[in-house]
Amino acid sequence: MDGWGDPGSHRAWWRNPGALAWALWALAVLGLAPIARFDQLVRQAGRPDLVQLNPGGAPFVVAVLSAATVGALLAGRRPRHPVGWLLLALGLSVILDGVADGYAGYGAVARPGALPAARYVAVYASSSLLVARVCLGFVLLLTPTGSLPSPRWRWWAWLTAATALPYLVARALLPLPLNPPYEQVPNPLAVPTLAGPLQVVRAVTGILTTLGVVVGAASLLVRYRRARGTERLQLRWVALAAALSAVMAVVVLVASVLRVEVVVFWGVGILLATLPMAVGAAVARYRLYDVDRLLNRTLVYGLVTALLGGVYAGLVLAGGQLSGGLGEATPSWVVAAATLTAAALFQPARRRIQQVVDVRFNRARYDAGRTIEAFGARLHRRVDLDGLTAELLAVVDQTVQPTRASLWLRPAGPRPPEPLARRP
Repeated sequence: MDGWGDPGSHRAWWRNPGALAWALWALAVLGLAPIARFDQLVRQAGRPDLVQLNPGGAPFVVAVLSAATVGALLAGRRPRHPVGWLLLALGLSVILDGVADGYAGYGAVARPGALPAARYVAVYASSSLLVARVCLGFVLLLTPTGSLPSPRWRWWAWLTAATALPYLVARALLPLPLNPPYEQVPNPLAVPTLAGPLQVVRAVTGILTTLGVVVGAASLLVRYRRARGTERLQLRWVALAAALSAVMAVVVLVASVLRVEVVVFWGVGILLATLPMAVGAAVARYRLYDVDRLLNRTLVYGLVTALLGGVYAGLVLAGGQLSGGLGEATPSWVVAAATLTAAALFQPARRRIQQVVDVRFNRARYDAGRTIEAFGARLHRRVDLDGLTAELLAVVDQTVQPTRASLWLRPAGPRPPEPLARRP
């Protein structure tokens, strides 16, 4: 028997982290098939409102594929790092919730009794992405090193992990209506005599599971303040994701005002997919030394997009109201005028925002540019070669900050060049 089938071989697939990671990824992707089948069944049952794989569900599909794919890549390459496996668990949990929603939606709402144990599955489907919230909290808590920020965070990690099961049990046993769309489904597990204590347990554990994501995000700020070198560069990838998320939030807001649903759906999808990709880049240490430039460009073009998007939306809405009032179609000339105005403002806005971002977030680059400009202005008035040489070396030292700098001048004769000045 070959190594893949031999239980004692180190090549057995269940002992191969890469194979296991991609098997879990395949399971997450294949989980979309039963969701699509349940969507078809609820449509046939006359309940299209229960369909999940619609334009509104596209962001969650994108998020699942992003989390599962990045998780499989990380788990395969760095199996001892927990973030890859947590991202895989995040994607699988969202898929499991989708399958449970489809099963319960058809078997307990669209056609009650058509599927066995559908009411019990509806109880789990009402937990509102519980496992996904816990996984996301731990992803933030353990990025990028794979360990807690310090041993003092250990109690919070244990508390967060321990609250998920009590919350699920309390939610299952409470004699309260289930979450939509299962309000009319009787809870088969309800225990009315324990309603009071269960309500307290559910409230406390629900708050703690939600706080897990908030505290995980706060831990990144703590890490960044203490981090140096490589870890600080890794955390800047997460900062880049935060900047992109802010930009996409503005785009989604503008698209919502303009009622462009396609942009809204895909904007939310990009927003949800950004964090797993940034976490994956941080853990894998991908292009660490380019992250400052990417972050700078993201801030600049993100702010320009937000500004021009707001100007465009404001002009379209104002022009529409002035030309025909509410309820009338916006004239084409208003749209054309708003587009031309936004295009004309692009370059001035980009230059101004680039300067503001450099001053605030990239002061070294801004100071270097100012120094070079001042040196160029003085160059026209300088005639002393020795003084010019010393000043040029000083400018290079201040802006580029090399370990050594020297200036060589080409001689007029055939002699080999000699250094005119050198800065040790």
